[in-house]
Amino acid sequence: MGAFPGATRATMNCDFPWEENHMDFSPWPEETEGMAMPLWGRKVNLILVNRGYEKGLVKGTVDEITLKSTKSLGRHIVSRGSSWDSNPVSPAAHLSFGIRRVSFMNNQKPQKPTLSGQRFKTRKRDEKERFDPTQFQDCIIQGLTETGTDLEAVAKFLDASGAKLDYRRYAETLFDILVAGGMLAPGGTLADDMTRTNVCVFAAQEDLETMQAFAQVFNKLIRRYKYLEKGFEDEVKKLLLFLKGFSESERNKLAMLTGILLANGTLNASILNSLYNENLVKEGVSAAFAVKLFKSWINEKDINAVAVSLRKVNMDNRLMELFPANKQSVEHFSKYFTEAGLKELSEYVRNQQSIGARKELQKELQEQMSRGDPFKDIILYVKEEMKKNNISEQTVVTIIWSSVMSTVEWNKKEELVAEQAIKHLKQYSPLLAAFTTQGQSELTLLLKIQEYCYDNIHFMKAFQKIVVLFYKAEVLSEEPILKWYKDAHLAKGKSVFLEQMKKFVEWLKNAEEESESEAEEGD
Repeated sequence: MGAFPGATRATMNCDFPWEENHMDFSPWPEETEGMAMPLWGRKVNLILVNRGYEKGLVKGTVDEITLKSTKSLGRHIVSRGSSWDSNPVSPAAHLSFGIRRVSFMNNQKPQKPTLSGQRFKTRKRDEKERFDPTQFQDCIIQGLTETGTDLEAVAKFLDASGAKLDYRRYAETLFDILVAGGMLAPGGTLADDMTRTNVCVFAAQEDLETMQAFAQVFNKLIRRYKYLEKGFEDEVKKLLLFLKGFSESERNKLAMLTGILLANGTLNASILNSLYNENLVKEGVSAAFAVKLFKSWINEKDINAVAVSLRKVNMDNRLMELFPANKQSVEHFSKYFTEAGLKELSEYVRNQQSIGARKELQKELQEQMSRGDPFKDIILYVKEEMKKNNISEQTVVTIIWSSVMSTVEWNKKEELVAEQAIKHLKQYSPLLAAFTTQGQSELTLLLKIQEYCYDNIHFMKAFQKIVVLFYKAEVLSEEPILKWYKDAHLAKGKSVFLEQMKKFVEWLKNAEEESESEAEEGD
């Protein structure tokens, strides 16, 4: 191998064991006369040969050398930091030896990869197409221009184009064109230099029939390409936020179209959340838009269908938010929409408000009863709520009955529950009597008692005892009881309850006849 002045090259001609950071040479490479020059840190290139085949080039930096003496003096390991002169193998000045093993240091920095070798061509299917809505817009507008104002032809063109154009990627651009005639900038404006088409909602006539025809175009398109549903909902939400950027006529057309699409189920009522935008509400845009929208919606369906759709998305109690906070009252809402020709919507909102108030009243009543508040305070509170929320006495008496019956845990044994009920209801008779000042209220309470006793089987035999108790406590009077017995009762448990009441009703009739005869004798 020479005297190793720098880089060292060694060749081996047989198998050798690999180890992690070193390699053994056997037999020894060419013997070298003594070595006074240390090799520490020197670069070493070793070409490994096995049975005439070159196995590869190993590169490293010398860290330790094991020497083999030719004088059979054994081997000697020369470590880093020492040299041949200071650490000789034997007293002899010069000895022949061979390199037994070379260990390499691990301080070499890994080489950075270089761009070399064969360049693989990307498959065409894996290449990302550049996002270019302008080119897509040009294709759609050109096709719409060729079809003209025939919306049947427009629907066929859109159906066929879906196979050639990427509707999934350019859904927003597609719907912008169909509604506004071109791509919309933020705020809802069309750029002056943009290509546009007149085959769109905003350029059409402002009437319900035309909007129904456009609604069919959208229906067919979305039925054909189901993946457009989400994109279309997002588009309508965006358009509602852009309402201030549209003209009054454009807003009216969009409102009619939206109402029709809500009616036929193409759109979900959750899109109306966009109308609660603070700026739109403040300037009255939301309320005016809602008038047109609900007119077309109710025209397609009815108020009950509208109510169901609103309830599904928890929006049945939010309609008053179409107005600023200082105008969010039932009176203002009713006046505004009644004058706009939507009396059924006004009544619906009034009823919803009343339902909310009734729930709140019942909740507060139960809390007052559980606290044991005096009846005087409870009666005063209930009468204030009746006046404030326009709640009738008939409604209130049913709320009180339900609250009274829910404040106690009833006995499961039928023979004991009647006694428990009489004791409990006797305590609350003054409260019920305060809200049965009208015959209709008394009859309402009777029907409520009948319904409760039928629905809760343990109370079936307690019905007559409860009625008699309320008669004695002046909660119920003769006339409503007789009317209930004659023709105003419910079908629920009819035969059982009428049989129970038979003797008491006969007694009432006899007492009434005696009173009449006594009155005649007195005259």
